[in-house]
Amino acid sequence: MDFKTFETIITKKFLSLTNKQLEQFKAIESLYREWNEKINVISRKDTEGIFSHHLLHSLSIAGYAQNRLSGKEILDVGTGGGFPGIPLAILYPESRFTLCDSIGKKTLVARSIAESLGLENVTVVQARAESLPGEFDFVVSRAVASLEDFLPWVKGKYRESVLLLKGGDINPEIAAACGRFRLSPGSIRSWKVQSWLQAEDFPGASAEDYAWFQEKFVIEL
Repeated sequence: MDFKTFETIITKKFLSLTNKQLEQFKAIESLYREWNEKINVISRKDTEGIFSHHLLHSLSIAGYAQNRLSGKEILDVGTGGGFPGIPLAILYPESRFTLCDSIGKKTLVARSIAESLGLENVTVVQARAESLPGEFDFVVSRAVASLEDFLPWVKGKYRESVLLLKGGDINPEIAAACGRFRLSPGSIRSWKVQSWLQAEDFPGASAEDYAWFQEKFVIEL
């Protein structure tokens, strides 16, 4: 997917985007390509999928949550090179984002890219989530661990909810977490990303771009 197709999709999904935000999204591709030559923060075989597999996938959290993230304090756990935190920080400049990862070279990339994009609402820290002080309104993350492993990391860290990007057959994972932590099945909600992204939203994109979003979910608890 190229930027033009990505721009067509997001300007349809998010009607109030400014030219500044669009320029920030556009600049991301070259910044990650440059960093990826030094540090492998995105799979080298996936550099052609920056706009679809990374930016649009990250923004599907906003497609689900809508304006609930506006003006909030948000923690991105296991951010890696900055996903989903950096795309969400562009979309919600009035919100505050803390991006954490335990691997220093990844936080180096995320911090550099946030600074290059002029994202004053982003703080990047090298830390494990469970060691961070304080609470946040929301926790977001992208497939860094199973729910059973992830939930203890963020216990007591959020006031409203956790929003996770997951793929594949999520039902066994949800059932395992409900059993271990004695949660009711209704307390964990799943939302198909393809209920937000339709085939007609991908003009000029390859069939593979759209198909990649099959069995991708936002999980909220």
